[in-house]
Amino acid sequence: MPWYNGNYPPSYKNQPKKIREKATEIANEVLRTTGNEGEAIATGLKQARAHFAKEKKKNSDS
Repeated sequence: MPWYNGNYPPSYKNQPKKIREKATEIANEVLRTTGNEGEAIATGLKQARAHFAKEKKKNSDS
């Protein structure tokens, strides 16, 4: 089941908005390619956190 418009997996509800939105975007793509909801949720959150950590590091190095 794809997630959208405030319909997030329960593990995303307490995440900051930008991480939650990015994680949902990634999770939906993983879900489309694998069909595995559990994998999609975990991968989405992990990759979203990595994305913003990398972005933060990039900005602090400038």
